[in-house]
Formats: sequence, C-alpha cells, structure tokens
Amino acid sequence: MRLLAAFRASRRQPWLQVVKSAVATAIAWLVAGWLIPGPLPVFAAIAALLVVQPSLNQSVTKAIERTVGVVAGVVIASALSLAFGPATWVVLVAVVAALGVAWALRMTTGTANQVAISALLVLALGAATPGYAVDRVLETIIGAVIGFVVNLVFVPPLALDPARRAVDALGGEVAASLDRLADALAAPQTPAQLEELMITARLMRPMVTSASDAIGSAAESLALNPRGRRRREELERLESTLAMLSPMVTQVIGMTRALYDRYDVSLVDEPTVRAIGEQLHRAAHDVRRVMRRTSPDPASPPTESIPALTSPLVIAAPSSGHWILVGSLLEDLRRIHATLAEPDSR
Repeated sequence: MRLLAAFRASRRQPWLQVVKSAVATAIAWLVAGWLIPGPLPVFAAIAALLVVQPSLNQSVTKAIERTVGVVAGVVIASALSLAFGPATWVVLVAVVAALGVAWALRMTTGTANQVAISALLVLALGAATPGYAVDRVLETIIGAVIGFVVNLVFVPPLALDPARRAVDALGGEVAASLDRLADALAAPQTPAQLEELMITARLMRPMVTSASDAIGSAAESLALNPRGRRRREELERLESTLAMLSPMVTQVIGMTRALYDRYDVSLVDEPTVRAIGEQLHRAAHDVRRVMRRTSPDPASPPTESIPALTSPLVIAAPSSGHWILVGSLLEDLRRIHATLAEPDSR
C-alpha cells in the first residue's frame, strides 16, 4: 500500500485539467513546429504541459520558472558544446554545471531541475549551435504562452465551496464541543467518558489544518481569475471566521484538558461550575450564530433575529478543592467571550 501511495493520489484530478493539458500540448506542438522548422518541438510541448496548472496564478509561476530554466540550461549547454565539442563527457559536465549555477543563483527546486534538464536535452537532441539554442528558447516561450492562454480560455474553477464546507464543519464542531463540555460539567462523568471527551476535542486540530489548507487553495484559485473579483468578499469572510475559530479550538481543548486532569464527582454540586456550563451552552449558540452569518441559509431566519446569548458571568468563590479548575475554565471562557464579541463590534 505504501508503494501505491508514492505515485497515486487520494482522488483523481478533474477531467477539465486533463483536457486542458492535452489541448495545450497539442496546440504548442503544432504551432511551434510550424513557426520553427527543424527538430521536433519537444521544448514547446513540455512547456505547455507544465504551465497548465489548476490556477492561473500557478500557471504564471510555472511559465516563468520554465522559461528561466530553459534559457539558463540552453546557454550553459551551448557554451560548453561550442568550447569542447560534442564529446559524451560534455553532457555530464553540462548537467553538473547547470545544477551548480542554479545553486549559486538560489533558484527554486523546479527551476534548478529545469536548468539541468534543458542542458541535457539540448546536448542530447541536437547540435548546440547558437541558432539551435535561440530556437529552443523561442520554442519554450511559445509553449508557455500557449499553455497560459489555454488555461485562461478554460477558466479554472474556483475552490471556494470546499473552503466553505471545511470552515462550516469546523464551526459546527467547535459549537458541539462547547455543548459536550457543558454537559460534562452538569452530570457525573466516568473515566471512559472523560477520555472520549478529550479525544473528540483534540480532533478539532486537524480540522483547523484542513480548513486553512482549503482557504489557501481557494485564495490560489481566485488569483488572476477573471471570476475571482466577485468572490473575494466571501473568501475574506471565510478567512475572518477561521481566524476567530482557531484560538477557540485551543481554548476548548485547554478547558477539556483541565477538566480531564482535575475532574472530581463533586463538581456537579458546585454552583460556579453549573454557571460555567450554562455559559458554555450560550457560547455554543453564539458560535452557530456567527457561522450562520458567514454562510447564510436563505431558508433560515436572518442572523439579526437570533440574539447573542453570551454575557458576563458573575460568580461566587468556589470551593477550595476546585478553585484551580474553576479559574482555568473561567480564563478560557473569558477569551471565548472576547472572541465572540469581536464580530459584533466590527
């Protein structure tokens, strides 16, 4: 299974991406072969294939990376071939020199590999004359431009829906975790129940990572995309919501950990603990309220009709045996209150 995971993705790339790559490669091959007679237009086809990326921003990056790499590789190969002739060892020297130049110039890994590959292909596919070198550079530029144009014509899809689903799932889990924690404060808990509560709370961390990655992909899909201008406000709302939820995840996990470490069955008789539990339910309500504002449902009542329930908590001094736990819970609860109050203050 590990061997398969090394070259298989968890899901197939979209058919649109496959079609765009095939169309760009074919057009680049035909156009470059027509404009630049001579050797097969391998450089143009490779450039077009690499430039077609899931987003236009990535296409621009690949086009620059590919063109710079080819120019550097062709120049190095041509210079060495003219200086030392077509000997076999020149190919090896060219590859080593290309990698050395890329390292000295602090090129990216992709550009460095392209420099070496281009030098190798120039020496392997034809005589490295000045005219040959110039033709290969022009061929690469043609392929890169065609790849970008094809990607622009078949506009890449926006990746906002996965980001929205990831943020919505995280918000729902934060609210559910607050409710579960409140229920645990209100009723006696067994060690197994506390363990389950702790494990469930910790599962929110990978959800934060997934939501952050999804928002990053969404931002990438909007860059340079003609349809992206109308959706930037939605992306900003998702980013703002994630920025609110991320610290709350840390606070909820901290509260759960404090309860796990310092649990005592007598907690249910502590008035302050019961009051904290009620505030946690209110905080869960307010998290859902914020999430409805971020991803409104036309079938649901407007956000303004759902009152915010979170309010300052006035408590009496807890029992001496519980003051450490109560203090920890109160501090995290204060931070959650402050975080939830920020959207309403803007």
